Order: sequence, then structure tokens, then C-alpha cells
Amino acid sequence: MSDEQSHIRVIESNDVRIIEFLDRKVLEEFTINQIGDQITEMVDQMEKPKILVSFEKVDHLSSAALGILIKLQDRVTKRGGTLRLSDIRPQIMEVFKITQLTKIFNIHDTRDDALRTFQT
Repeated sequence: MSDEQSHIRVIESNDVRIIEFLDRKVLEEFTINQIGDQITEMVDQMEKPKILVSFEKVDHLSSAALGILIKLQDRVTKRGGTLRLSDIRPQIMEVFKITQLTKIFNIHDTRDDALRTFQT
């Protein structure tokens, strides 16, 4: 996928891949599917993926994006890996709580907090 179509940035920190959203709103189905495909391709190339998804810039998230996150969690787990989420704004965290996704995902207040958990 070409960089000009990318809606995420991937940064490596030791053996953890940090995924940052570049858009404030992750709402459009086409964009969400592109992001999902890009992340899936990356995870499939890793033996035991260690993935951190940072929502630092995200103000709005659609239910389709939540669906992609659930699929990502399943895929990472099946590959023996670990997925963490961080920097989720209060209004989005409320959606995670209402939908009980806080029981599925390992969520941390900051990227640094989440990164520390990969080292234990």
C-alpha cells in the first residue's frame, strides 16, 4: 500500500510495533477497511506480534473501527502475540466501557505505560 493512502504510521520500539492513527476521525468504512488490511498484512508477517495501537490523535471512532480492533485482537492472539491500546480519549473510552470492550482489550493511559508492559 502506498504511503499517500496510509491513514496510520507504524513506529518500531524495540520489538514492539506502535500503530498511530494519522486522522482525528476514524469513521469512513473505506478508510477503516484500508487500515484493517494494512495492519492485518503487517501482523501476518510477524511471528509473535507485539502491537500497540495509540489513539492519541483520535477524537471520533466508528463501530466499524471497533470491529477491526476485535479482529486484530483475535489475529494477534492466534499468532501468540500481544496487543495493547493506549491514549484513548474519555469520550471514546466510554464507548469501550458501554460495549464491554474493556474486558477484551488491555488498555493503558499512555503509550509509555503500555510499552512497559511488553517488557514484563
